[in-house]
Amino acid sequence: MRAITYARFGGADVLELTEQPDPHIGPDTVLVRVRAASVNPVDWKVREGALQGLIDTHLPAIPGWDVAGVVEQVGLDTPEYQVGDEVYGYVRKDVVQGGTFAELVAAPVRTLARKPASLTFEEAAAVPLAGLTAYQAVQRAGVREGRTVLVHAAAGGVGAFAVQIARALGAHVIGTASEANHEFLRGLGAEPVTYGDGLADRVRALAPDGVDVALDLVGSGAVATSAEVLADGGTIASITDATARTEHGGQYVWVRPSTADLDALTALFDSGKLSVEVAQVFDLADTAEAHRASESGHTRGKIVVRV
Repeated sequence: MRAITYARFGGADVLELTEQPDPHIGPDTVLVRVRAASVNPVDWKVREGALQGLIDTHLPAIPGWDVAGVVEQVGLDTPEYQVGDEVYGYVRKDVVQGGTFAELVAAPVRTLARKPASLTFEEAAAVPLAGLTAYQAVQRAGVREGRTVLVHAAAGGVGAFAVQIARALGAHVIGTASEANHEFLRGLGAEPVTYGDGLADRVRALAPDGVDVALDLVGSGAVATSAEVLADGGTIASITDATARTEHGGQYVWVRPSTADLDALTALFDSGKLSVEVAQVFDLADTAEAHRASESGHTRGKIVVRV
């Protein structure tokens, strides 16, 4: 099969299109014919070697965790799926080696769900990691109807999902973003506020009694700012800063594969309550350019690789 691999850590230039053996599947694994994968910041951070010690990488490695495709072969004990099923998933394994930027990927059934019928393969591939991160953060922070929720980096890949999921639960959402993205956030149902110096004062003007939940999706002091505007009994959840838990009694969220949570996202998509924005689509051979586009930080929406 064709796959993107890297044999050493470094910049995007270490990524190569190579021929690799087809993956072996175990009893609780299915072989997925990849139709699309998407780039997440963690992909290029792992490629750079920046997460060694936290995430094990076996070289040469095929990167990528997000996938949408079609089941090509089933394992001995995979009653959930049949050949031909359209699936999507967050195929995170114990080590980075046999990833999704390839024609085929071996995916444990716990990492997959049936693809939303309302999404293309490219759109579906853009969902799993970012969508699950948002969904799990919202759930663990206790977002529910009537609550006021502050979402930091609300126009980003995770943030846009968090805004929509919180709105679907009936929450009032305030989202931080640059002014260029304010109309985008209004379209998602959030009340936009400009990030930067004076953010706490601007949030207080919109929520004089404080916010019930703050979701830190960016770091850069967002937990400290959230503590300034949190209502009594409120909760901070962060995907970047463990002090949300250790110093503020909140939640530190490291996204997990979950079929049930993907099914919940599917229901939101297919009911029209959730949408996904694809910024750019690259061919597999151009994965290095896709990584560079992600690293630039200048795109809104997900970057997808079509296989």
